[in-house]
Amino acid sequence: MRYGFVIDQRSCIGCHACTVACKEEHEVPLGVFRTWVKYVERGSYPETRRFFSVLRCNHCDNAPCVTICPTVALYRRPDGIVDFDSSRCIGCKSCLQACPYDALYIDPATHTAAKCNYCAHRVEVGLEPACVIVCPEQAIIAGDLDDPGSRIAQIVAREPVQVRKPKLGTEPKVFYVGADAAALAPSLQEPAGGFMWSERSSHDVSLSAMLSEALMRGAGNGSGGNGDHERGGGGAAAMPASPGLARPVYDVPHMAFPWGWKVSAYLWTKSIAAGVLFLAALTKPDYVGFLSGYDPVINGAGAPLITLTFLAATTALLLLDLKRPERFLYILLKPNRRSWLVRGSWILIGYGFLATLWFVAAVTHRDWFQDWLSFPTALFAAGTAGYSAFLFNQAEGRALWRSPLLLPHLLVSMIIAGAAALTIQSALARGGLAEPFITAAFVFGLPLHGFLLIAEFSGKHANRDGALAARLLTHGPWRVAFWGGVVIAGIVLPLVFAPFWEHPAARTLAGLVALAGLWIYEWIWVKAGQAVPLS
Repeated sequence: MRYGFVIDQRSCIGCHACTVACKEEHEVPLGVFRTWVKYVERGSYPETRRFFSVLRCNHCDNAPCVTICPTVALYRRPDGIVDFDSSRCIGCKSCLQACPYDALYIDPATHTAAKCNYCAHRVEVGLEPACVIVCPEQAIIAGDLDDPGSRIAQIVAREPVQVRKPKLGTEPKVFYVGADAAALAPSLQEPAGGFMWSERSSHDVSLSAMLSEALMRGAGNGSGGNGDHERGGGGAAAMPASPGLARPVYDVPHMAFPWGWKVSAYLWTKSIAAGVLFLAALTKPDYVGFLSGYDPVINGAGAPLITLTFLAATTALLLLDLKRPERFLYILLKPNRRSWLVRGSWILIGYGFLATLWFVAAVTHRDWFQDWLSFPTALFAAGTAGYSAFLFNQAEGRALWRSPLLLPHLLVSMIIAGAAALTIQSALARGGLAEPFITAAFVFGLPLHGFLLIAEFSGKHANRDGALAARLLTHGPWRVAFWGGVVIAGIVLPLVFAPFWEHPAARTLAGLVALAGLWIYEWIWVKAGQAVPLS
């Protein structure tokens, strides 16, 4: 049994009866929607036509929201319905990033995620979903796709149907009959500054203006027209300019940036926490061979204190970003082991334990214990920095974040951040035996960081949405921060201080500006990844 929907766009009159019925049935608060109707127009007067798009959860057979949810609040039932248990939700908003159809929202009353659940409580007693029974044109058909005798199965078998973003591999079960391609794909729609019968927030208007400017500039390379974020690779084609795209004239509000500065800061603090003990572990005698004697930077309590401080900051930022922080322990008590939020939490706990042991070894002057800890510490440090690449890869709605270069970029950022922090510490401690190794890691990491930026933002992208998001960074509203803050201040300027490395002030300043450059990059990268609309 696999329940699904067919939306017959040839019959839909855009009356919003389905939206109202859904709100009434589920007591959906004002400002958020489980199902909604979007109006899109094509052509020029007098040859103009309006299309209606009924949008909602697609109840995917391979639902990315189920995979990423850390507490099994989202789950796929045996009948194919993707349902939601709000009592388990911690409000991490990861499902909003994973869903490529913009179907989830944060309920302002419960502070948990919510979405269409196919009116499962009605289906269980033999009734149809509320939206189906109120549609005056019978444009919404629900039923079992596995039953060849059902009306929905017969329509899907005989009619030319479409699904939204088919190349993603999510296997959506909302099928459209007679729909215009531009009405289903936001990449074929011109960013709108306003809608009829509704006002947009100044934030949404400015975001639309940014996207429109990027499109008018012919934003780089992308995969042609439908904007699907493929799970695999893909070719690239020129991104179309704004003229000729369909015009959305009515839509509902959506949360523009579910993840904000706290997630950016979490990536930054985590890279510092991971990098410090990663480099400290590599400088132990068994691995490098030149460190003979006590080094206040590596053997002292300073390095593990830096790590534990920034690990504590990372944990605090994760908690602050949750809508239901009091349920944080559900990640450990009710875990979804497929989610990299859960796996990352285990890695952070393990790394924190090793950092604590390193601190104990430092204050008790047991250098042999640090030697013994060095390999597992380096391994967990790399895992602490790198697990976010797998987490962001599960955010299938965001094309920019799913780059194959993200893992090496996070590891290089870890090396730079750790070297910068240890460089500042060594300047304050008036040097140390491991200072040449730390300096080499710092000076080597910066050009590698620049090389990865070039590879990421000058090459072809797997699809059009990724190309547009990259264009927003390099030539859009964040171009000053990218070129001035990330490239010049964060990479070039620290290297300028290299000839003056014997001066503690120069090393301190170089470390500080490098860390600032990494923070700016994380901030604009997280923002740009969410700037391209999903619906």
